[in-house]
Amino acid sequence: MGKQLLSAVLGLGVAFAASAQQPYQNASLPTEQRVDDLLSRMTLEEKVAQLQTVWQKRRTLEDKELRFLPEKAKELIPLGIGHIGRPSEFKTPQQTAEFNNALQRWLKENTRLGIPAMMHEEALHGYAAFDATSFPQAIALASSWSPQDMHDVYALSAREMRATGSHWALTPILDIARDPRWGRIEETMGEDPYLMSAMGVAAVEGFQGKTGKTGPFAADKVVATLKHLTGHGQPAAGVNIAPAFIGERELHEVFLPPFEAAVKLAHASSIMASYNEIDGIPSHVNKPLLEDVVRKQWGFNGVIVSDYFAIEELNTRHSLYESEAAAAKAALLAGVDMETPDPKTFPHLTGLVQSGQLDEAAIDKAVRRVLALKFRLGLFEQPYVDASKANGIVGADSDRVFACQVAEKSMVLLKNDGTLPLKADKIKQLAVIGPHADEVLLGGYSSIPRQTVSIVDGLKQKLQGKAKVEFAPGTKLTKALTQTPAKQAAFVTSDIAERSKAAGTYSMQRWNYDDIRLADEADRKGLLEQAVALAKNSDAVVLVLGENEGLSREAWADTHLGDRTSLDLVGNQLELAKAILATGKPLVLVLTNGRPLALGELAESMPAIIEAWYLGQETGSALANVLFGDVSPSGKLPLTFPRSAGHVPSYYNHKVSAKRGYLFDDISPLYAFGHGLSYSSFDYSALKIDDSNAKANGEVTVRMSIRNSGQFDATEVVQLYIQDPVASVTRPIKQLKGFQRVPLKPGQQAHIEFMLPVNLFAFFDQQMNWVVEPGEIKLMIGSSSADIRLNGSFTIKGDITEVSATKAYLSQARIY
Repeated sequence: MGKQLLSAVLGLGVAFAASAQQPYQNASLPTEQRVDDLLSRMTLEEKVAQLQTVWQKRRTLEDKELRFLPEKAKELIPLGIGHIGRPSEFKTPQQTAEFNNALQRWLKENTRLGIPAMMHEEALHGYAAFDATSFPQAIALASSWSPQDMHDVYALSAREMRATGSHWALTPILDIARDPRWGRIEETMGEDPYLMSAMGVAAVEGFQGKTGKTGPFAADKVVATLKHLTGHGQPAAGVNIAPAFIGERELHEVFLPPFEAAVKLAHASSIMASYNEIDGIPSHVNKPLLEDVVRKQWGFNGVIVSDYFAIEELNTRHSLYESEAAAAKAALLAGVDMETPDPKTFPHLTGLVQSGQLDEAAIDKAVRRVLALKFRLGLFEQPYVDASKANGIVGADSDRVFACQVAEKSMVLLKNDGTLPLKADKIKQLAVIGPHADEVLLGGYSSIPRQTVSIVDGLKQKLQGKAKVEFAPGTKLTKALTQTPAKQAAFVTSDIAERSKAAGTYSMQRWNYDDIRLADEADRKGLLEQAVALAKNSDAVVLVLGENEGLSREAWADTHLGDRTSLDLVGNQLELAKAILATGKPLVLVLTNGRPLALGELAESMPAIIEAWYLGQETGSALANVLFGDVSPSGKLPLTFPRSAGHVPSYYNHKVSAKRGYLFDDISPLYAFGHGLSYSSFDYSALKIDDSNAKANGEVTVRMSIRNSGQFDATEVVQLYIQDPVASVTRPIKQLKGFQRVPLKPGQQAHIEFMLPVNLFAFFDQQMNWVVEPGEIKLMIGSSSADIRLNGSFTIKGDITEVSATKAYLSQARIY
């Protein structure tokens, strides 16, 4: 046989071998069958590779132009990999897509079984990548009390992620936040388990769609990750990752319900364990929580991932084990399926099996879950994306209107003596004063969007041709970022600095920068006097005070702190505010920050106060629309504003015995949970309660009417609370059990119906049974937890009934 013919025959044989489809490659087969087949073909080493991630080491796979290096992949991931961590870092959307495509192609063509990787990204308030749409920070999104907008924000983020070839969002955060000293409070959705359940379910469905527990993901959907399980939002002394002193009943009634609702109702496909410990057991080795509660009781069938470096910190921080191998084994057996962000402890799993210290079946169990998600995401059929379309989809101009609308709904009007809305025809010159009024503060877990609109620019656009807008910083909060050692240089130099300047935001740099220092008198010299002079020469003043991302943030290392002992305004902001007040000019205080602030005397002296949080890329446009009355504010606080750090903990759903009082001080909150004013006014009336089916597994129907009695188109958030006045264990003084956003024109009336499952009132009795108890339930409906407009009650009938198998998580509400 000639050489050419022999070559042709051999080539044909290779082609036939390559094209021979194995069962795991057959998309028509059930996912479980495909997983079984693939797992049966994998070596131990290949299995362990699927439980690992590369993030920092991923950078060795990139050249200076951030292109994929196949020769490096052969060294780093020769057996494949489960996750690639945050491949979008420092890349444009198209560069990210091209990198992801190249990496997936290498895995398909150069590993034995061609198993694709999942790419995970941050997406706390929008895809955290260059050019992506940046929405209001999570605490601001929660202030909208709009599950529909939460859903749509995360659906858009998922679409942008998939356009670049990413599949897994490390979001949403469902930590109940009860300590504003904690630097991560801005990442949460507040203090209430019911509100967070409603928003969390919507968030997961936005990311994942209605895929169910085992169904395929649509091409524009991603895996959602619930984090951090659990108790992370109430660390001792407000210090990040500190122990959480939470009793079992409180854990199950307050901290776990949002996670459970997101698993049971929205079928979240991933959960991240938390850094902290409860009662001496860190979450990453808390088998009763991860296995018994999450998997057995809730029926969770997804992947539990570690937080970054958390498994090795079982030794280095918690002092539990003598070796990385022991920590890896403990975490795996407790229920953690994947290690992030880099191979550190889980590579030891191979040796543990080979030495007989670990049963390979434990690894198989975790690998099954990882592979199932890869099949459900369709990665074996289509691991690639059209890179040429990425730049057009990510951060599209067409999405800016939506980002602005969400920002408008996220603002909370804390106080108004009639100063707002401002009237453009009475202003010839508007003074905008504040250290960050000319920059957009995005909050933590942000990248750099294509563009931003600062408060100064938003007001200039609003008043163009009508009035002059002049800016003065008035003060300075923190010292300028300077070049740092090599590990941080990327965040303050080169392309990042240029992009930040062009986009008008330095949030990414500030949040990542270690050495944050407060400004001093030399830094502030002359700024206050300049601001006062500007105010005197203006017809009205918008004063923008608060914090920035360096003053309250995630403390992820001993050299990168972010928790605080004080809630007061830093620097000379109080002095600046008093000086501007003294000018007598019409004045609005706008707060830009990520946590509740103690305003002290400003709460009384300021004519009008807006809590703007971090509003995303369209900050200035949204704020201008609210300040000048094009939009009436409708946001409500998702957490309590205490009067000082000494008032912490301060949350609305406390026990009756918690608030006797303080000597020489007021124990009440500065602003209550659910508080938020409008430019209009609302009349509540006609409360009717149908309790004919008020028994375990039954439902109570509540109807009421609301009328816009003011002069503005406005939206009210109607809030329904209950109290169980006599029970076998002590109950909170109030619990949110329903809410509804109601848009109304002046004079318009609407009728609201709440359908309340009686099982929504269940709790743990003294024997730790989840029960509905008969007796009176007080009902309260109002504009906030402290502004109740309608009161009623109903009686639960029947016997004490255990309802753990028929739990209720949310009520239903409708406008009719």
